[in-house]
Formats: sequence, C-alpha cells, structure tokens
Amino acid sequence: MELIRIGDLVKVATGGPQIDGIVGDIPSDSKVVVAVMDATRGPVLRTVPRAALTERTEEGPDDRSLLLRIRRTHASARSGARQAAGGGPGRAGHTRAATHRPTGR
Repeated sequence: MELIRIGDLVKVATGGPQIDGIVGDIPSDSKVVVAVMDATRGPVLRTVPRAALTERTEEGPDDRSLLLRIRRTHASARSGARQAAGGGPGRAGHTRAATHRPTGR
C-alpha cells in the first residue's frame, strides 16, 4: 500500500491467515498501528510493519468493534514520537517551585 490514512480498511499479513484490521495511527514511515480482532482478548491495537498491510474494500463483521476500540484509546497513546507538541502537558510532577526553607534559628 502506498498511501495509508487513519481509518483505512486493511488486511494484515501475519505468519498465518490474513486478518482484517483498521488503521488507528501511523507513528513512522515504516510502522502502522492497526486495530485487529484477537480471538481471546477481543479488539486490540497492534503495531505492524507497513509492508504487512494490503488494502481491502469490503467491510468485515468486526469493523464496528474495531472502530470503537480506536475511539476508546486515548489520543496520546495513539500519537507517534514525532508528535510531541500535540499531546498536551507531560507528567504532573514538580509543578511548583520549592518553598523557602529557613535556616536554623
């Protein structure tokens, strides 16, 4: 696949059969985060190489739950390393300066 966008319907080539999936994020030029259906855990997000994806045109039976999984995932969890400025503030630690510490009296 040459042009991949978030929300595209894809087939993911694994070691076994091809699995239906939906693109959730594109963190780099070589990796793509795809929502796929796991037999034991239900809909999950997997990072796969871009070369493992092929386009599909027809909708599958699990597409609704895969879309819901993508929507439930927090935006900063889906954002890539290159998008550091858009994820909001970082960790909430040491937000204020230290108070004055008097010397011994």
